[in-house]
Parts: sequence; structure tokens; C-alpha cells
Amino acid sequence: MTRVAGIDCGTNSIRLLVADVHPETGELIELDRRMTIVRLGQGVDKTGRLAPEALERTFAACREYAEVVRELGVGPERLRFVATSASRDAENREDFVKGVVGILGVEPEVITGDQEAEFSFTGATGELHGADRRLVVDIGGGSTEFVVGNKHVEAARSVDIGCVRLTERHVRHDPPTAEEIAAIRADVRAAMDLAAGTVPITEAETLVGLAGSVTTVAAIALGLPEYDSERVHHSRISRAQVDEVVARLLGSTHDERAAIPVIHPGRVDVIVAGALVLAEIMERTGAAEVVVSEHDILDGIALSVA
Repeated sequence: MTRVAGIDCGTNSIRLLVADVHPETGELIELDRRMTIVRLGQGVDKTGRLAPEALERTFAACREYAEVVRELGVGPERLRFVATSASRDAENREDFVKGVVGILGVEPEVITGDQEAEFSFTGATGELHGADRRLVVDIGGGSTEFVVGNKHVEAARSVDIGCVRLTERHVRHDPPTAEEIAAIRADVRAAMDLAAGTVPITEAETLVGLAGSVTTVAAIALGLPEYDSERVHHSRISRAQVDEVVARLLGSTHDERAAIPVIHPGRVDVIVAGALVLAEIMERTGAAEVVVSEHDILDGIALSVA
């Protein structure tokens, strides 16, 4: 067995996976998986810079993860730290890089959107079987990745629509107004037009959805009394169910959303935009359902170490 660790630092959350890799099958045997909402991308869409308080929240999570990695015996040579949309866009990303190196001893890789898409696809589809062509959508805080393929990536595109970015850009009321909702939908549709120039988003047989917005919508649709990753993983949520969840969220206040037990406190203010992205994707692609995966870019990062 080879023990590896991967860290995925996105716009809204930072996540850690420590796993052993089976020498024959390449399967990841999970030892520790955790997530912290740090909102690293706070204000980046407007200011172009990482806020000091957002950096400190992220560094605090890094200190916690450093302890876990050390306790489980993973050295720096088997740890990969990948940073995505927020740090890719920020003018002061060197402050972020220096802080991470000082805490974890590894330099964060600020990857391109295409690399992000490939990691997401690898992580999400490793357990799926069959010859069907898949469209994998990873709805993040700052960006969404569209990837088509089966065993290998055929085409990929990252576009700047994510639940944090769209919320900060358009939402000023609680619940959001019809005008704000329309503005979010317009941004998503324009971004899908861009993605469709590279990725045949309407030609896949199966839609696979990743990341917190998708898994949260699935948990609400399933009526779970508390979040259960085993129930969510590989669940199939119909377009009608997604539309029902979106309608519920659009009509709810912050406090009403906070009272839904499966919504993480750090997603309460951005889940409306995230759910709208998923609904628009399903409408554009004509997908009757979305296969929800708990395995995503983080699993792809860990596999890349091995």
C-alpha cells in the first residue's frame, strides 16, 4: 500500500483526503476525509485580491490538516496541495502560497481550469462502469468544470460560474428577487454557451454532478434527516426533484435554509445560486437525472500522487 494525501483548496471550502492506494487495483482506501468552509474567495470577484480574514481562516484549516497528515504518517513527498479558482484569480496569491508552504511544507499548485476538470473527471468516474459517454459537472464556489469522456477525458472547459461568485455578484435580497434570479440564470446560460464551444455538453448519455451544491441538493431531494454521504453517493436525482428543491430554496429566507439540517452552515447563503447552476445545466443538456458523486477532484488529486 502507498499512503497519500491530497488537499483541494477551492473558493468556498478546503478539503483533505488521506488514503492508502491498493497496489493492484489502484483503489483509494480512505483513512480520513474532512472539509472546512473557509470562503477563501470572499470578495475576489470584486476586488481581485484574497481578503486577510479569508487567508487566516484558510491557514487555520491548514494547521489542522497538517496535524492529521503528520499523525497518519504522510510525508511532504506524498502530499499534493491543489488550489483552484479563487487563488488562480487573485493578485496577492503569493501571500497564500507562502502561508501554505510555512504550515504544510509543500507549495500549493495553482492549477488551470483544464487541470481542475481532469482531476474532477478522474475522481468522479473511477467507480463508474459501462461504455456510456459522461458529462461530469463540478459546480464549485468560483467556477464550474464541464468534462466529457468515458475512461479518458475527451474535452473539458472551466467557466467562471460558481455559487460564491454568482451570489456575491447578484444577490442583495433575502430571499433573492426575481431580477436577481434572472441575472444568475443569464450568467449561467452565457457560461454554458462558452463551454459548449469546447465541450459537447448535449451529447453525453449520463450527467454526473460533483461538489457541495450538487450533494446538498441531492440530500434535500432525498429528504435526509441529516447529511449522509453514503446515501448521497451515487444517488440518482431526477430533473423534477431538482426543480422542486430549487423552487423551495428560491422561496426561503436565510433562516429557513439554515433550518434544513443537510445544508452545511457555510453553504446557507450560496446554495440558491449553486442549485440554480445545476438546474440550468439539466435544462440545457436535457438530462432526465443527475448521478451524484461524493468522489471528485479531491480523489483525483490523491490518485495523481500515487
